[in-house]
Amino acid sequence: MRKLTRYLLVDFLGTFAVAMLLITFAMIIGAIYQAIEVMARGIAVGVVGRFFIYNIPYTLSCSIPISALFSSLLLFGRLSSDSELNAMKSSGLSLWQIAAPILLFAVGLSAFCVYNNGYVFPATEYANRKLIKGMGVEDPIKLLDEGRFIREFPGYMIYVGKKRGNKVKDLVVYEVDKKDGSITSSIRAGGGLITVDKEKAELRIDLEDVRIEVPDAGNPDDATKTRYINAKAFPIRLDFTELLGDQKVTKKRRNMTLPEMLYRIRNMDEVYPRLSSKQRDIQYCRYMVDMHKRLYLAVAPITFVLIAIPLGIRSHRKESSIGMLMSLAIVFVYYLFIVIADSLDTSPQLMPWLIPWVGIVCAQIAGLIMIRRAN
Repeated sequence: MRKLTRYLLVDFLGTFAVAMLLITFAMIIGAIYQAIEVMARGIAVGVVGRFFIYNIPYTLSCSIPISALFSSLLLFGRLSSDSELNAMKSSGLSLWQIAAPILLFAVGLSAFCVYNNGYVFPATEYANRKLIKGMGVEDPIKLLDEGRFIREFPGYMIYVGKKRGNKVKDLVVYEVDKKDGSITSSIRAGGGLITVDKEKAELRIDLEDVRIEVPDAGNPDDATKTRYINAKAFPIRLDFTELLGDQKVTKKRRNMTLPEMLYRIRNMDEVYPRLSSKQRDIQYCRYMVDMHKRLYLAVAPITFVLIAIPLGIRSHRKESSIGMLMSLAIVFVYYLFIVIADSLDTSPQLMPWLIPWVGIVCAQIAGLIMIRRAN
């Protein structure tokens, strides 16, 4: 049994390693291109190397599950095609015993993915943002992240409802006194267009459908003395000169570890005190979708292997092209659930974070049933 386990694992790991290298390389081509651009700016090779390494954990979160799927399909397709599987069964071994080493390895991969997706990947993403910001090459428009209050610009606190490229919608802008932090005026806008003047280190937002509220300086709490101004257009200019020199970077959801996300999920009122109840519900939904998405991707290796074993046996093929086509089809369906959940992250009443788990439960049950039948 030890020889058989070693034989199966060596075959599986060989294919898995090659698949990992190819998929990881394909996914980091963008990072390589960015690294070349950074080097062209005269940045030290050591800094570029760190930038490149920081991108690897994210690629692993995708390449590990796909490699496990492809390797399992190819291994059991070859065993079935060469009648090795029948020989093993005739010696008294069940399919569960034959598949056990691969399944256990897949469990180990899933455990690693939980740690990588929950801790390593967000930490390296955050470190990468700080590194890029320190080099002063990050696009200033990216600082206007949707769904959170942005406090990086001196004298302003900005909330962006939605952002698509350089177009933004549902903005709330508070002008803040730099001395005491009090709000001197608030601006609400239906939309806006962002332009960047890098020479002046200035970000300009041309707001549309604007309503401005200016509290009375002497008695800001008296609503009767507040001035209201409506305008079709109103420009604001944000200076990011200080921002480029400041190494402090605010964490986005993507940069938060699982414990950090859990804290915000449990303390929405404390984290977002200025948001309305509806906006807090949307934030809660977005955090839940992001957190469950990481866990969903982490259990992908064991799910893929459970499906791949019986499908590989049924295919009776050892050709890599067949395995690749089947892998792509399975991956497409699996990741489709993530796309659906992401598209509904502003609809908390639908609980979109549960949608991917429907796919996982169905896939694992189907895999177990197919393995039982193949056995």
